[in-house]
Amino acid sequence: MTLATTVCRAAVGVTSPAVMVETHLANGLPSFNIVGLPEKAVQESRDRVRSALLNSGFDFPARRITVNLAPADLPKQGSRFDLAIAVGILIASDQLPSQAADGHEFIGELSLAGALRPVSGILPMALATRRQGADLVLPVENFAEACLVKGLVLCPVTHLLGVSAFLDGRQDGLAKPPAPPPPERPPLADLAEVAGQAQARRALEVAAAGRHNLLMMGPPGSGKSMLARRLPGILPMLTEDEALQSAAIRSVAGLPFVPGDWLRRPFRAPHHTASGAALVGGGGAPRPGEISLAHHGVLFLDELPEFDSRVLEVLREPLETGRILISRAARQAEFPADFQLVAAMNPCKCGYAGDPLRACASCSSEQASRYQRRISGPLRDRIDIQIEVPGLPQATLLDGLNVNAEDSKTVRDRVQRAWDRQLQRQGTANARMNQKQMKRHCGLPDLGQRLLADAIDKLGLSARAFHRILRIARTVADLDTSERIEPRHLTEAIGYRRLDRA
Repeated sequence: MTLATTVCRAAVGVTSPAVMVETHLANGLPSFNIVGLPEKAVQESRDRVRSALLNSGFDFPARRITVNLAPADLPKQGSRFDLAIAVGILIASDQLPSQAADGHEFIGELSLAGALRPVSGILPMALATRRQGADLVLPVENFAEACLVKGLVLCPVTHLLGVSAFLDGRQDGLAKPPAPPPPERPPLADLAEVAGQAQARRALEVAAAGRHNLLMMGPPGSGKSMLARRLPGILPMLTEDEALQSAAIRSVAGLPFVPGDWLRRPFRAPHHTASGAALVGGGGAPRPGEISLAHHGVLFLDELPEFDSRVLEVLREPLETGRILISRAARQAEFPADFQLVAAMNPCKCGYAGDPLRACASCSSEQASRYQRRISGPLRDRIDIQIEVPGLPQATLLDGLNVNAEDSKTVRDRVQRAWDRQLQRQGTANARMNQKQMKRHCGLPDLGQRLLADAIDKLGLSARAFHRILRIARTVADLDTSERIEPRHLTEAIGYRRLDRA
């Protein structure tokens, strides 16, 4: 046989389209060519595959070898095609049976000695292989991550000789990975460690209960970052489907797989020097950015005004749509980005404007206002909850050593009940309700309508802010186990628009 076809998969965003690896042996001067838009790492597969075959004791055909990666117009990148190419050569040169690769897909990088090395992006390929109904031959180091995909037959191997033995009908070619240890989940930071800040704790609970975006403004040391980092501890665990989506993005980004953390909601906290591409993703071959790595989780932006204004503006569209489309001249990639934004900022450059505990010695009111205006109106409008976090007096700090505040588990139980109400009522979080759902579930009594109308007039609220207040009020009512939005719920929701009052 001089023609063989094996199957691998490329990486395009968080999808994994099938690639048919066609291997043909022809007469002529010995050569080895790979066609089908291979980039540099794929072209270098020729040397890795040749050395791996020879060092594993196989014959390398002294013929004209052509490997076509179809579809030919899809760019191919990375070392993931090594194993599929090597198996194709072995079948085409009659060193393996002609039907050996049927029903299997192959992925893995080969060392010069023939050992298999792990590759990134294994989870999207495993999901696509399961949909195709095939078995997946993969490096044993990728086995634990691929095991997240239920109903997929996995064939872990450590060496090209093991692949050959397995395809030749000998099950002893499969590696026997050790049983994974029970996941050890390091404890999350607990909300009980936060002293005082009753209003901020309440706002954090409301934000968690409805997946609302949150902005905290206050002097340095008031606990803004401390509160934000305790948000994951009061959020419900990911569902299996959400966890697979989140893990697939981490896999594409090449981040290590941590078995004990895959059901936890992601928490990403990029530094304020991050670029726009770092936040939304990018590169010649587009890769996910921080907003996609925070999919179904939390994106925390500390020192918000210190971010470049052009960087912050790239968040506006993903905050509305939950997705980001990265376009390049040669290709496009779409990544999910359904994240919850939590941000913290000081009221001025030195941080103490308006602080009753410490006078601001260097910033005038105009300078403080200019500093706060670094956050544009359209972006500020998309942040549902905006609160002040005042500095803590000494008495509150000392009381915090003796008073037991509510812990994260107690708050998480209330948040979970509110989530359950929302999912049962409209199938999504309150912050993600569309206009039709809002008309159905956010009706107001006459007193509530007059209260909201006065707030619109006095605060100059936009239509977007108006709708966000209604969503927050619906969340407050859910925490209160109320079927209707009462005036007290609406009053609390209006109180969370701090920067509108400014």
